[in-house]
Amino acid sequence: MLQPKADDLWFVPLGGTGEIGMNLNLYGHNGQWLMVDCGVSFDEPLIPSYKIKSTHGEGSKAGTTHRVVAPDPSFIASQKESLAGIVITHAHEDHVGAIPYLWERFQKPIYTTPFTAEVLRRKLAKSKLANRIPIVEVDAGDIRQIGPFTVNWLAITHSLPEPFALKISTPVGTVLHTADWKIDANPITGKPFDVKLYKQLGKENILALVGDSTNAPKPGFSISERNCYDGLLSTILPLKGRIVVGCFGSNIARLISLARVAKKTQRYMGLYGRSLLNMYGIAKQQGIWPDDLPIADAQHLGYLPPHEVLAVATGSQGEKNTALARLAKDNHPHLQVEKGDTVLFSSIVIPGNEKSVERLSKSLTDKGVTVIHSEDSPLPIHASGHPCEEELKLMYHWVKPKISIPVHGEHLHLTAHANIAKESGVLKHYVGQNGDLYRLAPQPSIRRQIVPVGRIPVQQD
Repeated sequence: MLQPKADDLWFVPLGGTGEIGMNLNLYGHNGQWLMVDCGVSFDEPLIPSYKIKSTHGEGSKAGTTHRVVAPDPSFIASQKESLAGIVITHAHEDHVGAIPYLWERFQKPIYTTPFTAEVLRRKLAKSKLANRIPIVEVDAGDIRQIGPFTVNWLAITHSLPEPFALKISTPVGTVLHTADWKIDANPITGKPFDVKLYKQLGKENILALVGDSTNAPKPGFSISERNCYDGLLSTILPLKGRIVVGCFGSNIARLISLARVAKKTQRYMGLYGRSLLNMYGIAKQQGIWPDDLPIADAQHLGYLPPHEVLAVATGSQGEKNTALARLAKDNHPHLQVEKGDTVLFSSIVIPGNEKSVERLSKSLTDKGVTVIHSEDSPLPIHASGHPCEEELKLMYHWVKPKISIPVHGEHLHLTAHANIAKESGVLKHYVGQNGDLYRLAPQPSIRRQIVPVGRIPVQQD
């Protein structure tokens, strides 16, 4: 059994490194482990593309895709008595979505914030795990001792409420685990990015930064959600027909922006898709949704004149049976789109989804609907929740870690992140993938493919 000793500090990703999605990370010290995040991906094969390329050559195919896929947790499940606890950094599916399927293999308490806890409780409500999982709610600045790990929740900005970075301290070294983040001075939900908090870390002898690489290849800064609101308003204001906006169901900030646009343009906004309705309900319950922004009953929007309709729909990645897919096929029970209407994709195309998004776009344009993708829009209609090159540079200049470990990205993203760390004066940077053992202390190194990893299909109710 691979177990860390008292002078060891290890990092082992079981998911989310070498790929975007299904994050599951382990920190090891003094015979115990801490799990950070436990997520899923959608419509993925069981063999990741980077494994295919390395073992079978470029031309091979990954095989059948599965609707919901999670990291294989066997390594940690086989030694669950050594798992001290599970920390969920925020409520995105690729960080929390596997808990309903995998938790019984661990049966350890989950530490997370009130918003994420409510998202998780609703996921579990109809399952046999309802009210069985011990959830410990934490807030900004809280410090908890979880086994040999001292975990401090650091407020950060992202594209949904209550995202957190973690300062994970042990007697042999301290790690900053950024999770998903960006620098947003004007977020729609929550407080602005706190520069002082991260500058303070530069005085604390941080051993390693384990960080988000999603936008590392992109120069400059990510745009603020506030700029995205301005872009959406300017795009929608002159349009006459129905507006349908495709966006990620969990992006509460975007939903609030769109509700403000609807109010400003005198349209009624309806939500199409369970995940959107669920997130709206949680935001209302948690006091995050502004009281002056009503949502119309989606069943009523089909009876309104086109210029009064602003529909927000799931399915921006071209997934089958989602609201956008049904609108494109004319089989949605509550709404139809036709010539003169406009569909905006307030999202990016996640790598691997290009063909499904292209098919969806063609189905819509064949009906005479105008389609505007964020990548092609002259105005900002999507704001990424991840840091670009200049934001990463700032974080490294503030925190001054001795080691950089890029995660949350494919090889291209990880390599770009490592180069930024190197340019920022970080002497050690390790580009790896799921199953690698990153030894942070006592002597930094990386051992390739030490831990068995894989993907498993999980069923959705």
